[in-house]
Amino acid sequence: MSARLMFHVQHLLGIGHLRRAATLSRHFAVAGYDTVLTSGGAPVPGLDIGGARLVQLPPVRATDKLFKVLVDDNDAVIDDAFKARRAEMLVDALRQQKPDILFIELFPFGRRQLRFELMPLVKAAKALPKPPRIVSSVRDILVQSPKPERVAEMVELFERYFDDVLVHGDPAFIPFARTFPEHARLADRMHHTGYVIDGLPKPGQTSDVGRGEVLVSAGGGAVGAPLMMAALDARAQSKVRDLTWRFLCGHGMPEENFSALRAHAARLDPKGIVVERARSDFTTMLANCVLSISQGGYNTVIETLSVADRAVIAPYAGGLETEQAFRADLLAERGVFQVVAEDTLSPQTLAAGVDRALDGPSIRTFPRIDADGVAKTLSLVRGWLRA
Repeated sequence: MSARLMFHVQHLLGIGHLRRAATLSRHFAVAGYDTVLTSGGAPVPGLDIGGARLVQLPPVRATDKLFKVLVDDNDAVIDDAFKARRAEMLVDALRQQKPDILFIELFPFGRRQLRFELMPLVKAAKALPKPPRIVSSVRDILVQSPKPERVAEMVELFERYFDDVLVHGDPAFIPFARTFPEHARLADRMHHTGYVIDGLPKPGQTSDVGRGEVLVSAGGGAVGAPLMMAALDARAQSKVRDLTWRFLCGHGMPEENFSALRAHAARLDPKGIVVERARSDFTTMLANCVLSISQGGYNTVIETLSVADRAVIAPYAGGLETEQAFRADLLAERGVFQVVAEDTLSPQTLAAGVDRALDGPSIRTFPRIDADGVAKTLSLVRGWLRA
């Protein structure tokens, strides 16, 4: 019988966490492991989990950038009955899978508002006749808590319930210590894997899709409309006003925002501007484009660093979200990307950033980062299963 793995993920606004969990789950299945991915966020069209099995919980999302109010797919605030039902479904999935390893995205270093189901999950895992190894799976940058007692709570929960933490980043680029002050207490159980990305163009692969264009994207799209609208108006003010500008709007962008962008593009230049939903060949287009304009999310930044020529990022920094702005600041310090801060975003500042990027060095001249996160995670899993 093959080893059994379970990966639980919750996306509340963007889809970066879900994409990373899906990528790892897909490769776990390819490696021969019986893999279940449980997802607590809204379904994402075209999500590729390969041979893994998806357990979709009744979805919840955050109503705004403060992440304090959670609603269901009918936009009703979730109540205690909803929470109890979700917790029961999640624990039931655990008991059916009986995993050898249980991966939980972000908790206990985040997702505090989901404690109503995550605490029953880890407690039920510990109570199984053969308890699984319990692993926290986090990105390179945490949202920094302003309260020391919250950090102490994270460490206490980790030490009580978890065996390891996988940090999906490159410590030479962004060490976990930069955003988690108590990292030393986790050192013997902390593993930097490198960045988890998949679907990059393979060597020798040829395609002209997107060649010579300016590519504008905003991840899942939930908070991408302001950047997209600013970029539409920035085109005419930039040095590359005569190139085709292609706007890829994630499926999380509300239809009214998508329609408004398409209508504005048609008024500006129906032949030179393309507005469409996100595509599966994004990274090929990224490798071919003259310049990329995007937000500063985990997946897009690492894909851009891996294949793009020049780029401008305008990181989302709303509410308590500090991750994108922090990553952007580090990249700006290294001179890799041109950065336009959210509080200064306008067509004028964005056009100026585009021109600076075109006049500056190519991203391809900078040292490569460790993007071997899939292989290194699989290696750790094999070692844990052998042990």
